[in-house]
Amino acid sequence: MSEYDATVLRLTPDGPVIRSERDATDVIGDAFGQGATWVVVPAGRLDGDFFRLSTRVAGGIVQKFVTYRIGLAVLGDISAHIAASDALRDFVVESNRGTQLWFLADEEAFGTRLAERRQITS
Repeated sequence: MSEYDATVLRLTPDGPVIRSERDATDVIGDAFGQGATWVVVPAGRLDGDFFRLSTRVAGGIVQKFVTYRIGLAVLGDISAHIAASDALRDFVVESNRGTQLWFLADEEAFGTRLAERRQITS
């Protein structure tokens, strides 16, 4: 087990779909209950509207995580969504430059990114 496991809430791929800010708030409550500072969400757990930025679903969900200072990592292949939207591609690129929201391929990429972030902040 790595050092970041104690502060990360990992959602399973087969749980309920996160469709709204209310769903996000429920997940954040679970994170607080476990003392987590990051939530890892399989991309398949996010409703398709999350990836259509014009719906503003992503903005509302991400804002909840920002407000409560919980990091959000979306793991998995979202290439089909990115191919369908230049705006989403730009959003992903900008998010991955930051410290609050990351779109990553897998758990290994998340662990690497989190370790790099800890090195920078130490």
